[in-house]
Amino acid sequence: MLVATWILIAIHWAGALTGLFAFVHALRQRSDAYSAADRKTKPIWMLITGGATVVMVLFEFYGGGMILWLPALVAVLVYLVDVRPKLIEVQRGGRNW
Repeated sequence: MLVATWILIAIHWAGALTGLFAFVHALRQRSDAYSAADRKTKPIWMLITGGATVVMVLFEFYGGGMILWLPALVAVLVYLVDVRPKLIEVQRGGRNW
């Protein structure tokens, strides 16, 4: 039982650290890159990633908090999988810039 508890705790904090990474990345990007990448604005993505990170820290991955924790993780993963690559492409001189 102890091993399972540690695995759940590791998943919980791995999600929270992923959210923190996404928030810091969103914070460090140029504001005009978001519009050039045809994505929502920088403040909106900072709110989404920051709010999701707070939710993942406050609520547990296991138990009743999962109903809030999982959508927060999905929001962070959308940023990392969809928005972040577009921002990197635009700022490196991709076809849209």
